[in-house]
Amino acid sequence: MGEIAPFEGSTTDGIEDFTWSANAWSDGTLTLSQLACNRPWHLSATSGTPEWLTIMVPRDGSCGIARAQTTTTALPGQLLLGHTHEADRFFVLGPLHRSEKLHLDWRVVSQALGELIEAPVSGSLDLLPQVDQHSPSGLLLKNLVETIISGMRGNGLLLHSPIAMTNLTQTLGYLVARSMPHRFSRQLEKTILAPAPWHIRRAIDFMHANISKPITISMVAHAANVSVRTLENGFRTFKEATPASYLRILRLRAARQDLLDPSNRQSIKNICLKWGFFHAGRFSALYRSVYGESPQATQTRGQPKKSF
Repeated sequence: MGEIAPFEGSTTDGIEDFTWSANAWSDGTLTLSQLACNRPWHLSATSGTPEWLTIMVPRDGSCGIARAQTTTTALPGQLLLGHTHEADRFFVLGPLHRSEKLHLDWRVVSQALGELIEAPVSGSLDLLPQVDQHSPSGLLLKNLVETIISGMRGNGLLLHSPIAMTNLTQTLGYLVARSMPHRFSRQLEKTILAPAPWHIRRAIDFMHANISKPITISMVAHAANVSVRTLENGFRTFKEATPASYLRILRLRAARQDLLDPSNRQSIKNICLKWGFFHAGRFSALYRSVYGESPQATQTRGQPKKSF
C-alpha cells in the first residue's frame, strides 16, 4: 500500500518485484501526471484528494474506472473521464503499463456548465466515462487533451505561458460540459434551443448582485417587474427549479467557495450566517445532500497541501 500524490494506491498481485514510477506537473488548476508500473494497480481517492475531473489516457496496457458496480476500461488511443470523489476506484492493467492523466479542477467544469444552462450546478454530474472518439466532439476532446499533455509534459512550454494555459483549461472545461453526455445534457439542449426570457435573466442578475443580502422572492419579482406567480412559473419552465431553491443553491455554492478558499479563515458558522443560512444543522444537511460531503470535510480539503 502506498501514497501516490493525493491518491491511495495498491496492487492486487503482491509487492514482490513490483516497480513503479510517477511524475507530475501542475499550474494549480490543471495537473498532468504520468504513471508506469509492471502489474495492475488500483488508485482510490482519500479525504485529501482534490475534487478533480480526471481524464485517463493509456499509453501501454489499459486504464479503468469502477463506479456503482459498473466498470469501464480504455485501451491506448482511447480516453476515460471520471470525477475523483464519485469513482469508487481508478485502476491500471498490463505487465508494462504506462499512462498519463489530466486532473482538472472540478470548479472549471461546473462553472462552465452553470454558464451554459444559466443555472447553478449541484449534485453529481453523472458524466459518462467512455468518450466516443468517432463523434466530432469526442475527436475534438481527444485532440485538445493531447495538445495540453504535450505542452505540459516535462515542465513544458505551456506551463510557462499562463494566458495560453488559462485559455486551454477553460476550453477543456467548456468542451466537457457542452459535449460529453451527463445528467444535465437534456437541460442544456433545452436551454440552447429556448433561452430564458428577459424577466428570468433580470431576476437571476438581481440574485447575483444581492446574494449576500436578506432578499425575498417578492423583491426578486419586483426587480424583474413581474408578479411572484409569473416568476415562479418562469423558473419552473426554464430552470426546472423554484426561485427560492435557485437562490438557495446560489448561496450554497458561494458558501462552498468560501470553504474551499485556503485564505478564508472564517468559521463554518460565520460562513453560514454570511450567506443567509441561520441554522447550522440544516445547512450541513442541505450541503451534504448537494455535495456529498460535510462542510467540515470541504473546509479540510481546502487547506493548503504539500505539492507532489
